[in-house]
Parts: sequence; structure tokens; C-alpha cells
Amino acid sequence: MIIVMKPDHTKEDVLNIINKLEDFGLRAHLSEGEHRTIIGAIGDERKLQEVPFLSFPGVEEVHPILKPYKLVSREFKSENTRISLNGNVFGDKKIQVIAGPCAVEGREILEEIADELSSLGVPFIRGGAFKPRTSPYSFQGLGEKALKYLAKVREKTGMMVVTELMDPRDAVLVAKYADIIQIGTRNMQNFRLLTEVGNIDKPVILKRGFSATIKEFLMSAEYIVSEGNEKVILCERGIRTFETETRNTLDISAVPLLKQLTHLPVIVDPSHAVGRVDLVPPVAKAAVAAGADGLLIEVHTRPESALSDGAQSLRPNAFKKLMDELKLIAEAVGREI
Repeated sequence: MIIVMKPDHTKEDVLNIINKLEDFGLRAHLSEGEHRTIIGAIGDERKLQEVPFLSFPGVEEVHPILKPYKLVSREFKSENTRISLNGNVFGDKKIQVIAGPCAVEGREILEEIADELSSLGVPFIRGGAFKPRTSPYSFQGLGEKALKYLAKVREKTGMMVVTELMDPRDAVLVAKYADIIQIGTRNMQNFRLLTEVGNIDKPVILKRGFSATIKEFLMSAEYIVSEGNEKVILCERGIRTFETETRNTLDISAVPLLKQLTHLPVIVDPSHAVGRVDLVPPVAKAAVAAGADGLLIEVHTRPESALSDGAQSLRPNAFKKLMDELKLIAEAVGREI
């Protein structure tokens, strides 16, 4: 249930409603937007059926939320959530770009890649410090050493750091170095981890699980937001189907569908979706045309020697060409990049 307050409501009016919700064993989520204040009732709404909230002072409207996900739904918040970092906004007209290697392999190669990306004006660098790999014998990442390398790159270039958190026990450590915390596809339904990042005041990129429905995806986002962290960015990165020619099958329809169902920003990872460097550019273009708020693209100066996902990593010159082409598509759909 959402309770919409009148423009001239008082703090006492809001407190009165919050107290009533808590009396019935529900939690209140307060959203103070530019034009209106909304109180969301979190919990079993059936307990509130006989409560005449419309008669409470300061209340303008009362609406049930039919979706199982409450706080992330358009029913709860109609305007887009905008997440800003140093003037770079996810969920606004400009399409944000995050680029870099799949994994941090060493200080020198990371700085080499970062210098190329920084010269192209890319504001965010990605790189895995802890790598979830299918095989236990594959490169697992450099851990805290990689986080320190990323911090040095930020200090040198001003680029903000995006890196993955895999284990709740590493939450404090990763949050110390990261500007944006990524939750990978394998952990989309790791609810202990989602609860942990819900209590961290950092933006979170939540990747869709490779077998997850849209509903399950949004319910995972609800875990984070319900804990108090509203800075969630949804990432479509392909789902598992019967097709074997690509690494995954990018659900391009998920982009406009998510934009209808939720107020959260939606970005696309074309690199993990296709797993083939030749398909990354056309899929990235499709994502922009479909309405994505950002792109997560793997870039490496020496992909042939990369320790992780070299086959899907663009070289800097190919990445620059793609960025130039994306500007035209973004302009055609009323956006910019």
C-alpha cells in the first residue's frame, strides 16, 4: 500500500501514519520526492484493510500495490530514480558507460587500460578483484591487491571504480575501495549478500541471474531497497537458453519492460551477453535503441593474453569506434552518450 500525502501535510501527519503502520506490525518506507511525499507500507497489507487512512490528516490518496515487489515498482514511485556520482547520473538523459577488463590482472596492465579509457572520457572503470569462475582452476582474482590497484587508478585518472562483491564477509573491504558495488549473476538470489549491500550507502549494480525471470530479478532488487539502500541499478546481461552460438541470449525486451515496471535505472552488459567480441558492438547499439540507461563493456589492451574473458573484450580503438557510432543512435532516440 502507498499513502500519498497532501502538499501541505505536516511532519506530525506523517509520524501519525508511520506509528499506525508500526502498530499493525508493518514497516513504513518514506519517499520524499520533488513534488510529493509517499509512505509505503511494507509487510502484510491485509492487516490494514479496515484502517481508514483517507480520513487521517494530511492524506490525499491511498493505493494498494498489486505487484509482489513494492518499493521498486512504478506503482510506488512514478518518476525515474536518478543515481548521481560526481555529476554522472544513471537514469537521466545521458547514457553512462562503464568499461575495463573483466579482472584486474596486475597494476601495469590495469593502468595501461585505464589511460586509454580515461583519454576517451569514460567516467567509470570496471575490474574484478574477486572472480566467480565456473572452474575452481581458473583465475580467481587478486583480492585486496586488485582493489588497491583500482584505487590508484582512480587517484590518477579520476575514474570511479566498479567492482564485484561476492561474499558478505568482504563487504566492508570492497565498500572501502569501490564507488559502485556489483552483484553478479550467480549471486542475484544470494539474499544474505543482498541484505548486506542494502545496508551500505553505495550504488549497487544488480545483474540479472542467467535463469531468472523479470519478477525474480525485481524481487532481488526489493531486498536491497527494503534495507534502506535505494541506489540500485539493474543490469540485463543475457539469460541461458538452448542457443550455443553465443555465451548467453540477451533479452533485449527486458530493457523497455523493466523501464515500465520499475523506476530504477536499467543498464546492459553486451560483453557477457554474447561472449564474442564481434557481436558486442551491434548488441550495444541495440541496447541504446531499446532505452538502456548505461552500458557495461569489457575493454582490454591485450585481450589475447587476458586471464579472463579476452574473447569478448574490445581493444581501445574498437571501443572508440563503437562510442562514436553510439552517439548517433543515442541522438536518434533523444539521449546522449
